[in-house]
Amino acid sequence: MAESLHRAEERLGIIDATARAGDRRSFLKWAGAAVALFTATGTLASCGDDTTEPPAAVSVTLTNDDTGVLNYAYLLEQVEAAFYTQVVANFYSGVTHVEKAILTDIRNHEIAHREFFKSLLGPGAIASLTMDFGSIDFTSRGGVLGAAKMFEDLGVSAYNGVARMISNPDYLLLAGKIVSVEARHAATIRDLLVPRNAATGFAGDDIASGDPARGFDGARSPAQGVEAAGMYIKNSIVNNLI
Repeated sequence: MAESLHRAEERLGIIDATARAGDRRSFLKWAGAAVALFTATGTLASCGDDTTEPPAAVSVTLTNDDTGVLNYAYLLEQVEAAFYTQVVANFYSGVTHVEKAILTDIRNHEIAHREFFKSLLGPGAIASLTMDFGSIDFTSRGGVLGAAKMFEDLGVSAYNGVARMISNPDYLLLAGKIVSVEARHAATIRDLLVPRNAATGFAGDDIASGDPARGFDGARSPAQGVEAAGMYIKNSIVNNLI
């Protein structure tokens, strides 16, 4: 890896601290680039000649080792970061101040996660992905929050499903630290969709209910995770994680 796990975690801590402090300049410095404005398809908005064809989306490969697991996580974080960046760039009609604050915080977390994996992987990182969010209605509250719920559930279940494949205990600890944040996101989005009460429970009536048999989050295999995330990615993905 191009950067030690300890050093990469230090950078993640700086990113998270500046994001929470609302220091936009510092956050963007550590996140790696200015937050891009995305078009309806999720691709970068053009600043130059409109006739210039965008480069073709390159194929990415997930190898069957710890590097492949980290790149799988990097792939998922790229998708989430791109989604929330587009949400925050142009909020849906009727969004409240509370919703703006929550969605912006989640955007900052996902960018921090994305940049953490990119830094840790160094030259071994897969390419930056080209997104296609054309199926998501960013103009409606239901469309955005419904998609957010889906992405957060995907993140939680994907980390849960790939944990058994990690051989480096430091990386396993890292996955636990990040999946717990993704689970907090999932619960928060559920609170926005359906305010908590006795009927819905603390995290929604579809997850971690009072029934002991349902006291566990789900797990997706890498194949299932890539299939779900791939619906929003233009790049072809060669998945060797088994």
